[in-house]
Amino acid sequence: QVQLVESGGGLVQAGGSLRLSCAASGSVFSIAAMGWYRQAPGKQRELVAAVNWGGNTNYADSLKGRFTISRDSANTVHLQMNSLKPEDTAVYYCNTKNLLNGALRDYWGRGTQVTVSS
Repeated sequence: QVQLVESGGGLVQAGGSLRLSCAASGSVFSIAAMGWYRQAPGKQRELVAAVNWGGNTNYADSLKGRFTISRDSANTVHLQMNSLKPEDTAVYYCNTKNLLNGALRDYWGRGTQVTVSS
């Protein structure tokens, strides 16, 4: 089991910045990758950014250049969000992909609300 705790969401004006953090606990030894997804009202959950334990990153094409994912320990990742737009408003979820018994399993945090006002 992996527990994920997100922090850093909130309300910001368009053009502003926010930094999200996610700390994992539990079976962190099995984490193969950590990342962020988001879900806006009426839309499907989508990948924002992810980083694997080799340091390789993956971003949604539309967010490249504005969002940066980083990790500073084996179980903590951050998402720096700059030049925020109203369309970035969503619930942001931390995700881990854990390699267990040869298969990948997803774990999710509860989500943190990001609201960007125009």
